[in-house]
Amino acid sequence: MNEKKQLLLISTNNRLIGEIKEALSLQFEISEATSVHTGYSMATNLLPDIIFIDKTSFNAPDDLKNLANFKSTHFLIRSWLLIYTGEQEKQDVESQFGHIVDDVLTDNVSTNVICERIINRIYINSSLSNYWKDCFMGMFNLVAKPVVLLERNSILAMNDAFKKTFKVEASKDMKLTDFVNVENKAKVQAGLRNFSRGKHLKAFTRTSLILKNDKVREAKVNFSKLNKGFGDQFIMIIDFSGEEVFFNEEIGTASPGVQESFNDNSAGCDFSFTKREKEIIELLCKGYKTKEISSALFISPKTIEKHRSNIIKRTKSETILESIIYAINHNLVEIGAS
Repeated sequence: MNEKKQLLLISTNNRLIGEIKEALSLQFEISEATSVHTGYSMATNLLPDIIFIDKTSFNAPDDLKNLANFKSTHFLIRSWLLIYTGEQEKQDVESQFGHIVDDVLTDNVSTNVICERIINRIYINSSLSNYWKDCFMGMFNLVAKPVVLLERNSILAMNDAFKKTFKVEASKDMKLTDFVNVENKAKVQAGLRNFSRGKHLKAFTRTSLILKNDKVREAKVNFSKLNKGFGDQFIMIIDFSGEEVFFNEEIGTASPGVQESFNDNSAGCDFSFTKREKEIIELLCKGYKTKEISSALFISPKTIEKHRSNIIKRTKSETILESIIYAINHNLVEIGAS
C-alpha cells in the first residue's frame, strides 16, 4: 500500500490515541477530534477511510445523538465507522447504533487487536478506495460539461463533451497543457503535481483554453480528487460560463497553489489594447449601445464596429462578450463606476 489511508480518531483518551498513532502511523494519516460534533466537521473535509469513535470518552446521553450524520452523508457512506465502548455497554450500543456502525469493539481487547482490525479492514476491502472512481466513470459521458480524468498533467480519459469541444488528434499521451493557453507550461505542470500530492481535495482557477479551429476561450476550471487513495488521479470539469460552482465549499479544502500556477502564466497578456479600444470596452461594460458610444467618443458607428472586430480577433474570441471577459480577467482594462 503506497498511499497512506485516512484515519480519524474521535476520543479524549490521550493514552489510547498515542498507542493507536504509534501502531498505525506507517499506514495512515491520522487526525484527531475531541467530540463527535467536531469529528463530523473534520470527516466532511478529510473523507476518511476509517472513523474510530471512542464512546468511553463520552458518557453523556446526548454525546452520540448525531452519530447518524456519519452515514447520512453520501460522501462518508463508504467510510468504515468503528465504535469503541465498554464491555457492559456493547449490547446497548449494538441495539441502538447497529444499523449505523460497521463494527463494535470493547475496552477489554488490547490496542494491538484494535489496530490489527483496522489494518485488515483496509487491505481486505479494496472497493473502499475504488468506490468514488467507479461511481464517476459510470456517469462520465452523462455530464454535459467537458470533463477529463487526469493523472497529474496526463489525460487518462475524456468525456464526449470534451471531444466535441477540443481538438483531439491523438488517442494517447495527451497532456492537459496541450489545451491550456499558458506561457510557462512547466509551472502549471508543477502546480498540478503539487495538488495531486497535497492534502487538498479540490481546486478552482480561470484560464484560457484552446478549442477546435484554434479558437481561445476563457473558462472556469474545477479540479477534484475522487479519493485520497488514488495517488495522482483527479478530475477536471470545465465551465465556459464561469458561473457555476460544482463542488460544495464545505466538503474538502481548496488548493491555492493551482490557481497561482495558472494565473501567473495565462497567455494573451503580451499585448495591450489601444486607448480607443479600452474606451470602447469600458463603455460596453457600462451598457452603452453602438450609437451611444458614437455620441460619447465622437466617432462613427462604422469605426466602432471595426474596433469591435479587431478586439475579437486579437483576443481570439468568438464574441465581443468573450473578449470583454478575457480583458477583465487578464487586467487589460480598468472598469470604473458608471
